Amino acid sequence: MIEINGLYKRYHNHHGSDWVLRDINLTIPKGVSVGLVGRNGAGKSTLLRLIAGMDMPERGSIHRGCRVSWPIGLSGGFQGSMTGRQNVKFVARVHGGRQNVEDIIERVRDFAEIGEAFDEPIKTYSSGMRARLNFGLSLAFDFDVYLSDEATSVGDRAFKAKASKAFKDKVGQASLIMVSHGEGMLKQLCQAGVYLQNGRATWYDDVKDAIAAYHAETDEARKQRGEQVGQVASGKSQQRPGTAQNELALQQGKTKKPSEAQQAQTDTSTQESETREELESLVARRRADFEVAKSAFEHAKAMQLVEMDLKPYQRRFRKARNQLQQAQERLDSSSAAEDAGDNSHPGSNHS
Repeated sequence: MIEINGLYKRYHNHHGSDWVLRDINLTIPKGVSVGLVGRNGAGKSTLLRLIAGMDMPERGSIHRGCRVSWPIGLSGGFQGSMTGRQNVKFVARVHGGRQNVEDIIERVRDFAEIGEAFDEPIKTYSSGMRARLNFGLSLAFDFDVYLSDEATSVGDRAFKAKASKAFKDKVGQASLIMVSHGEGMLKQLCQAGVYLQNGRATWYDDVKDAIAAYHAETDEARKQRGEQVGQVASGKSQQRPGTAQNELALQQGKTKKPSEAQQAQTDTSTQESETREELESLVARRRADFEVAKSAFEHAKAMQLVEMDLKPYQRRFRKARNQLQQAQERLDSSSAAEDAGDNSHPGSNHS
């Protein structure tokens, strides 16, 4: 059982010191797997680090009546000048107890699948390689509760499937506390859910109810931005044909997420057939994506992440900014074309 009482957390920096988490009171029963849901910047990863003991609360307390892993998916904690093998050996001696150290090393090496890099310094690893090693190292020990921060999104398709299976194998032997944007994974592996909003935490006995609460928040935000949610505008769907199906397939892992170049090509190919209303809807969606990416990037900078861990947030922010600019340019071009058409219409000149 994990008990969280009156927990407050904030980070003091030049951006200000708003509470990331405020007055969190939770009791996570033994053997219950929990999914943490909420918007980017809601404090999910922060709460996970606090539960792991990697960070300290400003106020309040966390009582762990069980063995809790470090957050799988976070690549911090390794000594950069030591090799992967040396790092694993060190951790195995600390946490391994009566387990055979050499056996743990081999299990981690086989699971991580990083080849000869296992005997190279950690500082030469990519972020994906570090996460793979962290994942394998975490699962090499018998914890009562495993913490996961987007761990199943690491690596190629084969490794993601391997990671998902490893989690499923742990269910029944141990419980999970998981952060993931893959709703299908949360529904498969978690029974309960914790929804984080404005620094507050709400417990749900069913993770599906937590996900529904998160959807209600995002739908309300879209309505406030003037977007239509779940409605049909002017006899046409708010999204272009196939978009809703593609997004659903992406969530279920059935299709690959299109690259930026592919997205730009798709946008260009459909530009001619888009109405002004559809372009305005596209701009609104791109602006919403940009605000989310901007918020995540600023939060990552405030947490003072190392450059390697900060780059994904920076790339996502730049991509969202570029897509917003492209959509706005297309809308402006469409508006200019309509104005030109009106001016050239017979009878429009009054001499």
